Amino acid sequence: MTSTPSSACTLLPPRLISTREGSPNGLEASVHTLPKPLIREFRHVFGDKYLENGKDLKQVGDCELLAIPTNQHALHDLVAAGDEIEKEKDRLLNVFLEFGQDLTTKLRSKGLWADYIDPCSGLPMITLDCNKVYSEVDGMECLLNYKAHNAGFCKILTHPKWGSSVYPATIFCFAPPKTVIDMLNQYPATMSTATT
Repeated sequence: MTSTPSSACTLLPPRLISTREGSPNGLEASVHTLPKPLIREFRHVFGDKYLENGKDLKQVGDCELLAIPTNQHALHDLVAAGDEIEKEKDRLLNVFLEFGQDLTTKLRSKGLWADYIDPCSGLPMITLDCNKVYSEVDGMECLLNYKAHNAGFCKILTHPKWGSSVYPATIFCFAPPKTVIDMLNQYPATMSTATT
């Protein structure tokens, strides 16, 4: 994937949500169709696993492969090192895992395929027999046109408002876009981004 604008179609622009009313932990989430470079990356990671339970899938004709990129505003610049940074990464990971599990459970309960990427390993959380790694930074560049820079052997994502104080993570699904958008719109909006 490249950092040039892609042919991804943004179905729901980035907005701040939380998993529960009154939660101080906000995530920026959006919904996108997959452009060609991301379809190649998706197939590299998942193959055709999303079609394997095709008999159980509802509304296959309306379903599309969709990406739901999320970003969280970190309390610290995550390029730095130290105990505080590691604690912050753990906090952000737990917020995403709660959200990822909640949203994919809702989608799967409707007979739709959904999975989310473990930001630590880059591997799918539900489709366990996949061993190819997904690059969150490349995905954010492709879907949101966010910039990244190299720091040694690592690519560092730069959020347009938060700089490198950002924690990216992605959910994928094969579902009707309206269903996904309606589900995301049920999560409470939040103004909060980086809180303790």
